[in-house]
Amino acid sequence: MRVAAALALGVAGSVGFVGQAQAQDCPRGALDARFCDRDGDMVADTPDAKQQVDPNVLIFAYTPVEDPEVYRKVYDSFLDHISKATGKKVQFFAVQSNAAQIEAMRAGRLHIAGYNTGATPLAVNCAGFYPFAMMASKSGEYGYTMDIIVPADSPAKTPADLKGKKVAFTAPTSNSGYKAPSVLLKTEFKLEAEKDYTPTFSGKHDNSILGVANKDYDAAAIAYSVLSRMVGRGAVDGNKIRSIYKSDVFPTTAYGIAHNLKPELAKKIKDAFFSFKWEGTELLKEYQKSQPPQESYIPITYKQHWDVIRKIDTGAGVKYACK
Repeated sequence: MRVAAALALGVAGSVGFVGQAQAQDCPRGALDARFCDRDGDMVADTPDAKQQVDPNVLIFAYTPVEDPEVYRKVYDSFLDHISKATGKKVQFFAVQSNAAQIEAMRAGRLHIAGYNTGATPLAVNCAGFYPFAMMASKSGEYGYTMDIIVPADSPAKTPADLKGKKVAFTAPTSNSGYKAPSVLLKTEFKLEAEKDYTPTFSGKHDNSILGVANKDYDAAAIAYSVLSRMVGRGAVDGNKIRSIYKSDVFPTTAYGIAHNLKPELAKKIKDAFFSFKWEGTELLKEYQKSQPPQESYIPITYKQHWDVIRKIDTGAGVKYACK
């Protein structure tokens, strides 16, 4: 896959919590110069003891694919579970953008997070994010599709019919909201942004979905899992929207921690993810609306599960540039 111009993603801000990694004996691949990857798993190694942190209060942030305040109550019981497992207070931090979430971990202000699919590589390489879990059904099914949606009464039948139309994307870091569909439209349907269609950025998946339902946009590229949850809780009328393209399955939100937490604390947090009891919680009530339903945490590795996303980024010319 190729696009006309490379898309370089960067995160502005100062380096506040990890010293410069020594060049000697420090392989790092695509990781920022502050990190090392001696075990070859493509994520930052835990630093020396003097650089490890053990915060009194742990900060958690969920990816802003929708209004983050919607999820404060949803995650209450889960964060209480982590609090009991670690003996520490855990606070929900409502971030408004992918860049803000990445910068918060990069600066040492965020310790536990769920990053969306497209932002995960940048979080890993620039912020030292260590992902280890993903939501799945009880039978182990996981992931989501990228859908291109249009108003239900639109004459469009396939993405090829979007020539001359206004197409909404979410943010440049989003896999389903921008990177995958922009490459798809160019390579498979021969539609170039600005020339064959007018691109616009809505900021979030829910904005794009509501924009199509209200006919503010002729079409939008979105994560179907977000649409299914919004329909499930009555936030949008599913009858006002129709899908004209569905992708193969991508991995969904990656959950994990900052790489520089003390190993004892990191283990307690990781164990808490897999010991959480979903039954009767707001988390299950919200995420079982997804397709497939998300009702458990399963272990993942960035190297394996994000391989397809890294290939999409390569095809799109994305560089994990930390500024």
